[in-house]
Amino acid sequence: MKDTKYLEIIKAPVVTEKSQAAQAERKYTFKVSPKATKLEIKEAVEKIFKVKVLSVRTLNVKPKKRRVGRYTGLTNRSKKAIVTLAEGQTISLD
Repeated sequence: MKDTKYLEIIKAPVVTEKSQAAQAERKYTFKVSPKATKLEIKEAVEKIFKVKVLSVRTLNVKPKKRRVGRYTGLTNRSKKAIVTLAEGQTISLD
């Protein structure tokens, strides 16, 4: 059974053309909790997917202005992590 602490850190995989192309280089992109540190992200990916993580790069996604009719607002801020795996390791995101 997967620990819920790790599932709170790793929210979802990011599936875009750019992230799909990076998977050939063993780089996987995930949406993560904005409060998560690189060490927590590394530990969570290793425990959930049973792989060896070499490095973690993170980026904060700033909120964007959006408008619906006469109402304006901002999207939610979020954080993404790009995880590089060891040679021969893969993650199935199916």
